[in-house]
Amino acid sequence: MSVARYTIGMVYFDGMTLLDSVGPADLFARVPGVRLMNIGVKPGPVTTDCGIRVIPDCVLGAAPELNVLFVGGGGGTTELLADADLLSFLSRRAPQADWIMSVCTGALVLGAANLLRGYTATTHWSMLHALPLFGATTSTERVVIDRNRATGGGVTAGIDLALTLIARQWGTEQAELVQLVTEYNPHPPFDAGSPQRAPGAVRESAEALFAPLTARRTRAAEVAAECLMARARD
Repeated sequence: MSVARYTIGMVYFDGMTLLDSVGPADLFARVPGVRLMNIGVKPGPVTTDCGIRVIPDCVLGAAPELNVLFVGGGGGTTELLADADLLSFLSRRAPQADWIMSVCTGALVLGAANLLRGYTATTHWSMLHALPLFGATTSTERVVIDRNRATGGGVTAGIDLALTLIARQWGTEQAELVQLVTEYNPHPPFDAGSPQRAPGAVRESAEALFAPLTARRTRAAEVAAECLMARARD
């Protein structure tokens, strides 16, 4: 099957963090020749973690040929680590894709699909410890490119990741044009955007906020990694 346009397949699922996907999607959509395909893990509208609902273009089985596989993060990724249909879809489609991408905890889903083994990758700071379960080397960089694996840190890192990929695929001038058109010129009012730079009390509050989800997701990642090992032995 030929690809008429450069098609970026973005996976949508209940409990996803909306900005993980719509930030990069807004930038990608400004590149001539790019087609965005929003792919639902299951039929029907998707409810994101902020309550906004999204109607995907198609479900996994109806997805066209894709140049890019993109998985965002959010609380819903915990369940995706055991979603056999999605993991099979990603592992089948990966060999034909130019780029395999994730933002935030979407990296864990790539890992569960055995797509990060032997690669350096990043994810949200709260789950970096889980990447080695899938044979990945961790990085605290905001954007990590290792061959055709492109991973971003938490949530807003997706914007930087998208610009990085646009530059790689279409050139620096195109990426700079998109950056200027969108006036992406961040000057945050606080310097608390990473565990290394946030005040200690803020970091402790964030860790406490994430603690229940981190525990559940870590266990889900452990189970997913055990499943991968079992399949490798069979």
